[in-house]
Amino acid sequence: LNTKVDLFSNAIDVVVYAEFEDEAALAAYKAHPIYADTTSKVKPLRELRYSADVVAAA
Repeated sequence: LNTKVDLFSNAIDVVVYAEFEDEAALAAYKAHPIYADTTSKVKPLRELRYSADVVAAA
């Protein structure tokens, strides 16, 4: 239960955050069968999707 109130919008209910060592690790994550299964179950339930990739400086 989210008890916080956003004064601008309440559009985002869930955030998935992950860090990967490199592009290969991200690709392996996206290629995993559990990722595909989860995506197929969640996709029909959502109204909006926001995505951001940030590459940290070494």
